[in-house]
Amino acid sequence: MAKWLFKSEPNVWSWDMQVAKGDVGEEWNGVRNYLARNNMRAMQIGDQGFFYHSNIGKEIVGIVEVCALSHQDSTTDDPRWDCVDIRAVRPLKRPVTLAEVKGDPRLSEMALVTSMRLSVQPVTEEEWKIVCELGEIDP
Repeated sequence: MAKWLFKSEPNVWSWDMQVAKGDVGEEWNGVRNYLARNNMRAMQIGDQGFFYHSNIGKEIVGIVEVCALSHQDSTTDDPRWDCVDIRAVRPLKRPVTLAEVKGDPRLSEMALVTSMRLSVQPVTEEEWKIVCELGEIDP
């Protein structure tokens, strides 16, 4: 299974809002970047991702799971834009801040560091393990 990171401004869509959706999950809509869209098109059911609060907090706060494959984004009629549905799996015991990620040399090549503006990004297996370790959870 592949690993990902989903970025959201917590005043627009927060971890608590994602958790409140339960097992049904929520459409990860509104993405208007071709690379982020292509990342979602590559996702499979069961792929996991980090849930990252951008702008406010700037921290990885939880783990989500893809629960519906790429489909037309319901917020637009433009057929170019797809999205997946995700559901909350579990919170990190301790949020991992952007400053921590940037300060850890093991994560210097992580997309969160090198492609900061990309809203849906891949995460390598090694990066996944390191962030889980920092967040005090078992990968």
